[in-house]
Amino acid sequence: MAKINSRPLSAEELDRFGEELDALRARTLATRGQDDANYIRKVAAGVRWLGLSGRVLLMAGAILGGTLLPVLLWPLCILGAVVLGLSKILENMELGHNVMHGQYDWMGDPALQGRTYEWDIVGTSDNWRKTHNYSHHTWTNVRGMDDDIGYGLLRIFPEQRWKPYYLIQPAVAVVFAVLFEWGVAMQDLRIGHWVKGKMTGSTLWKLSVPVIRKAGKQMLKDYVIFPLLAGPFFLPVLLGNVVANVIRNIWTYTIIFCGHFTADAEVFPKECVENESRGHWYLRQLRGSSNLTGGWWMDLWSGNLSRQIEHHFYPDVPANRYAAMAVEVREICARYGQHYNTGSLPKQFGTVIWRILRHAFPSKPAPVRPLMAAG
Repeated sequence: MAKINSRPLSAEELDRFGEELDALRARTLATRGQDDANYIRKVAAGVRWLGLSGRVLLMAGAILGGTLLPVLLWPLCILGAVVLGLSKILENMELGHNVMHGQYDWMGDPALQGRTYEWDIVGTSDNWRKTHNYSHHTWTNVRGMDDDIGYGLLRIFPEQRWKPYYLIQPAVAVVFAVLFEWGVAMQDLRIGHWVKGKMTGSTLWKLSVPVIRKAGKQMLKDYVIFPLLAGPFFLPVLLGNVVANVIRNIWTYTIIFCGHFTADAEVFPKECVENESRGHWYLRQLRGSSNLTGGWWMDLWSGNLSRQIEHHFYPDVPANRYAAMAVEVREICARYGQHYNTGSLPKQFGTVIWRILRHAFPSKPAPVRPLMAAG
């Protein structure tokens, strides 16, 4: 693990730290307006046009390649799958995820309301709002409270109890990346509780019904309706839809895992959140989160989760503001002697891979670094 140069803060410093970060949020919210509305509507339009283009390319590749111009079959289908995958990434990351945080509720647009938006993924938005918006954002990286720590499948931190099962977690991690949307869909079903006898089959079924219904609609759309539109040339369209979903799954897995599981990210015990002040909450979010460099391109295609620190500080602020806010956030962190965890995608994801490989084997917890100064 990298050496982290952060110091514990006194209660007074924590209060000031929280007040400065709260003030930045208030100033930013006060300037929300037409530019933010225009931005998210452009993103929504981009999702639609990329999705349409991808599906047209898939259809053209399948039909033309199967009849008049066989040479166009795979080039057009591959291009179509990539473009459709980009549409799904943009919809899940920059549109759906941020809308569901309520970032654009103030616009009054029924299509952009956080409590009713339904996204293009097999998991339900209601489950995501519970497991992500509430549990993960409230208890970020707190063991036993944040289910995103390893998603119940992986041992990411040495503080997690080791079991022989974790020896195969490098292979499990690869499968999980490919099928990531299904992991998100099943996260709140608590299947492990049912296996251990802590949940009845009827309760599991009740929880599963909305997921089964949503997954059925997604599979019908991607794997039945659109492929059948190509008639006898349905197979390339079907494969293109599968590839598009896998592209989206691997990318979102990579970005999300870089957000909280890099070498410098920390995990916390439950006692850490007892009587937690606002400043203490900010500090825990900071030390449990990781940013990615890469400029506007990375910001857009990661849904601004490249600014994971700012997102965890301000989940209800329009995400297109994070880049500007990050300048002041970083300056505040520096003044209070706090490490601001950021790096390139290859560097950050490399440390995530290291964690997955290293903690597949028994390992001892790292020394606990206090958030608050003694006394």
